[in-house]
This record gives sequence, structure tokens and C-alpha cells, in this order.
Amino acid sequence: MNQLVRLLGAAYRYGHEPEAGTAPESLNHSRPRGTAVNRRTELKLPEELTCSRRRASLALAWLGLALAANSACAQSGAARLFDGHTDIGAVGKRGAEFYDPAHGAYLVSGGGANMWFTNDAFHFVWTRTTGSVAIAAAIAWPEPGGNAHRKACLVIRQTLDADSPYVDAALHGNGLTSLQFRDRPGGETREIQSNVSSPSRLRLEKRGDVVAMSVARPGGGLVPAGGSFKLRFAAPFYIGLAVCAHDNAVIEQAVFSGVELDRLPAPTGGKTGLESTLEIVDIGSKDRRVLQVVRDRIEAPNWSRDGQSLLFNQRGRLYRMPIAGGRAVALDTGFALRCNNDHGLSPDGSWLAISDQSQQRDSLIYVLPATGGTPRRLTALGPSYWHGWSPDGRTLVFCGERQGEFDIYRIPVEGGQETRLTSAPGLDDGPDYSPDGRYIYFNSERTGTMQIWRMKPDGSGQEQVTADEFNNWFPHPSPDGKWLVFLSYAKAVEGHPENQDVTLRLRPLNGGPVQELARLFGGQGTINVPSWAPDSRRLAFVSYRLIYP
Repeated sequence: MNQLVRLLGAAYRYGHEPEAGTAPESLNHSRPRGTAVNRRTELKLPEELTCSRRRASLALAWLGLALAANSACAQSGAARLFDGHTDIGAVGKRGAEFYDPAHGAYLVSGGGANMWFTNDAFHFVWTRTTGSVAIAAAIAWPEPGGNAHRKACLVIRQTLDADSPYVDAALHGNGLTSLQFRDRPGGETREIQSNVSSPSRLRLEKRGDVVAMSVARPGGGLVPAGGSFKLRFAAPFYIGLAVCAHDNAVIEQAVFSGVELDRLPAPTGGKTGLESTLEIVDIGSKDRRVLQVVRDRIEAPNWSRDGQSLLFNQRGRLYRMPIAGGRAVALDTGFALRCNNDHGLSPDGSWLAISDQSQQRDSLIYVLPATGGTPRRLTALGPSYWHGWSPDGRTLVFCGERQGEFDIYRIPVEGGQETRLTSAPGLDDGPDYSPDGRYIYFNSERTGTMQIWRMKPDGSGQEQVTADEFNNWFPHPSPDGKWLVFLSYAKAVEGHPENQDVTLRLRPLNGGPVQELARLFGGQGTINVPSWAPDSRRLAFVSYRLIYP
């Protein structure tokens, strides 16, 4: 593959070197910017290219020889998959595309300053389509070095406008691989970074309105990259290959080989599997990073106090996983092998509170050493679901059902009687302390919809914090006392069920406008418990995807 890439780059450069006495215009075609090229004339180089027809023919011949030399990429007689190519946005140097029909490989060159923020500038090789589709390819850079942020992408795009909604699977010059997207015209671009760098193959799929990326490590097959989400495209839309130089003064080239463009069956109501993605989101940039993808349900990450690991539950067990990556290791919880998603570490990181159903049918609250050990029971009655530690580590707050009413309670960590803090009709749930200990934040449906409230630690001074068109759950103040994160469902959704379209939202703790942090498919298990990083800059959560046959 490396030899093929080098030969393709050499073929491209040879075909574009000006003959003696000509000016080195380098790809500046006279074709109007934004004009599509018809595939029937694609292999005829424009008269305006500075290279001669003879040199262009030699270059194309060399290109064919290079492809033929790489039998692993050969797809004899492969039909051209795309209908045209064009520059998108304001590019300083015009892009181009070469295609070898005998081998199905594409050499794409592109300029442009970036594919990011609210507008893009790049070269796009495209076709129009509808429905559920997938595009896959191996991508390589013929020239080493270059800008670390140059991008070679598999793209689904609504229009050819520079500010169009889109999603892409982007391979950067430094190996970073991301699922990037803009959800509305002129909106900000966001990304979900894969935990695989420099994959040997990429795949981007749209099934219904759900978009997702898959990656292959060298020598391996495609596996889900995690972090899927919904993005609606009106029919028809564009799909294809893209290259952006990330420097408007230069041209970058990428080779796309083994390109596949497939139509997928639409999602059905039949049996599905589940994929869980453990993610981190930066609250400043709102960029997301994948830590782990599993074909099972995992839930409710807690961040360790030293910032080095996450704790989550899976099939009744608790697991610890390094932030830097690696294998998740089961924590010794003794007899407690039916732990649910309500668990969390003490402020000093030495103790762990869990909610477990091993000793009786209803959930009970226990504490154990954070390194593992035998749990000590705290609540006499159930069901009881832990949610927060007091800043001094002496008190737990939890949601408990007593005589058919769910309310907020507190209980000493050393043991003793529980104290009821709320008594309003309807569900009160999800209590968590502010870092200064002055307030307990919780969610309550006492006004008709689920909203965020707060009260003093003794239960007095209960006041509403949010009042909007969503059902808002599980408020968690940041360790630095500046932010409040919570999970929002649509108004029509009752309770906090799994497998819903939800939004993580962020609000200044002392009041101010609410920000959208991330939209995802999730709900129950996404962020039931405190999951802030110790530095208050990042947040851990779980997103999900239904897997169809």
C-alpha cells in the first residue's frame, strides 16, 4: 500500500509539472468555482492545465501502472461511483480528482483553510443519493509531513454550499480520526474523536437518521467507533470523498482505495442489539472523545478523584477503566453482584457508595472501600438509590420509595436513621450536593413536568431552578462550583427510560443561559450519577446505539 501511495503521488506531480517556459499555475483550472464536473468527461484534463496533453497522458499511464502494481487494491473493472467533483467554499487553489476504472482507486487533491466552524473549504468528489447508505475506503497520504490538521474524509452532505449541514469520517494528517458534523446551515462543527489513530480503513454510515463511523486497525476488520447520533438529511443528499489542506496556500493529496458505496436496509422494528460508548466531553469546546465501545449495556460513569480512571456498572458488576485507555477491570464488591447505576466515590476518594439488590429484591445502599472489599449496609428500608455525598464525606443523600412515594432522604455514613427531606406529591429524585455544601440539587415533577430544584441540606428553602419545555433529570454541580449539568428528555417522555433521544445540558450554577453540551441516544444509564472530572473541564457519560440485523 505504501508503494502504491508513493507512486500515485509521483504520478500526480509528474502530470502537473509545467513544461519549460510555462508558468507553474498548479491546478488553477479556469472552470468556475463550484461547477460540477460530469463523469463522462472526468478523465479528459482541461485545456487550461499548465501541463501538456502529452505529459498528462503519460501521468495517467503511470497512474494506471501504479495501481496495477498493487494487486491487493485491484478491483478489476470497477464502475465509477461518483458523478462529479467540485471545490466547496473559498479555496485558494483548485482541487482535482483522478480515477482509475480498472482498480477503483481515487487520487483526490484539495485546498482550503478548513472543514470546521460554520463554513468549509475543500475539494469534494460526490454523487447524490437517498435513503440509508454507507461509504467505506482505505485512506492514505502520498506525501509525508504536511499540516497535522489536513483532512481526508468520507462525507455525507446536504448541499454543496460552504455552510451546509454534514457529517464526515475524517482522517487528519496526524492520524486523529473523528466523526465530525454540523447539524444546521451555518451551525458550529462538532466532533467525536475515535480512540483509534491512523486506521487502515474507515466507514461512514447513515441508517435512517442515525449516523455512525467504523474504523479498522491495521490487520483488523471494521469495528464501530462509537458515539453515533441522529442527523436528518432531506432527500436527495450528497455522499463522497473530500480533501482539505488546512492551509489555503497549498494543495494536499489523498489516495482513497477499496472504495465501497452501499445501500443499507432501513431500520426495522425487529430484534436489535445494543452498543454502548463510554465518552468524555470537553465543556469548553464541546468536542467528544470515545474511550470504549462495547456490544453490551454499560452505565453511569464516575470519575476517580485523581482523574486517572472511570468507574461504571455492567451486568451487576462495577468496573474501573483507565482514562488513557486499556482494559476495564472488575472491582471486588463482595456479595454485591447486582449493583445498579447509582454509585459514587466519596470526596476524598477512599470510599464507594453502591446501590445493590443482592440481599433482597429492593435496592439497598452500602459503602465499601474504593479499592474493593465487603460492603457495609446503610439503609434498612428499600428501595433506596444512592445519588450524592456531602462535601465533608459524612452524609449520603438518596432517593427512596416509602409507602408509594419517592422522596429525597439523607443518612449518616457511619449508620443511623434516615431523614426525609422532601414531601411534595410526585417523584423527587437525583439529589447531589453543591461543592460548598450549601445546597442539594434534585429533580422534581411537582409542577407537572420534571424540572431541577434545589434546597438547603436540612430540606428547607426548596426552590425551582429550571422551568422549560423539557423534562430535566439528574443535576450534578461541577467540583469548582461554576456549572450544573443535567439530562433533558422531550416533554412527552415519562420517567427516565433508556433508548431515547436526549440532550446533556449545561447551566451556570448561579444562574444564566442553558447551553447544549451534547445530543445523543441514551437516557437511563447516561449520567445518573456525578461524572465530572476533578478539574471541572470534562464530563463522562454513556451514549448508545441500536444495532439492526
